[in-house]
Amino acid sequence: MLPAYVPNNFAALFGGGTPLDLGMSLPDGHRVFGNGKTIRGTIAGVAGGIMAGVLQNSIAGVLGLPGFGDGMEMFLVLFGLSAGSMLGDLAASFIKRRLGMERGASFFLVDQLDFVMGAWALTFLLAPEWFNAQFTSPVIILVLLITPILHRLANVIGYMIGAKKEPW
Repeated sequence: MLPAYVPNNFAALFGGGTPLDLGMSLPDGHRVFGNGKTIRGTIAGVAGGIMAGVLQNSIAGVLGLPGFGDGMEMFLVLFGLSAGSMLGDLAASFIKRRLGMERGASFFLVDQLDFVMGAWALTFLLAPEWFNAQFTSPVIILVLLITPILHRLANVIGYMIGAKKEPW
């Protein structure tokens, strides 16, 4: 899950600049995503997730642990986990804007699991055999249980170092 966990951190650290929605609003009067979702942040997030996955894959190979495959399979898995993570976060941001929630407002469990759902959905579409082999029921349950805890911890650290405006 590391390639799905790190993209939002990379986006927060290296983001900024032009918003993905280019400042556009929908007929409901709310922005599509808001200023917090930027082109640079999205690219940095996907790139960071892929880099983390390549590093994790090389270490897994040395230790004899399961990895992300080779060649095109590895790219599809890492792209799916990383880009899917960002897409899940974007989907949650879109929903939050539709509900009239401001940037940074807490949306319990959605904020903690949106990126996981996006990562799983895109990875399943791009590499279904790998996904089904790795994400067994016990693994899915474990990820759903530990992710909110890890998410909160990462956000508190991000807040403490000044990379995030809110600790959630």
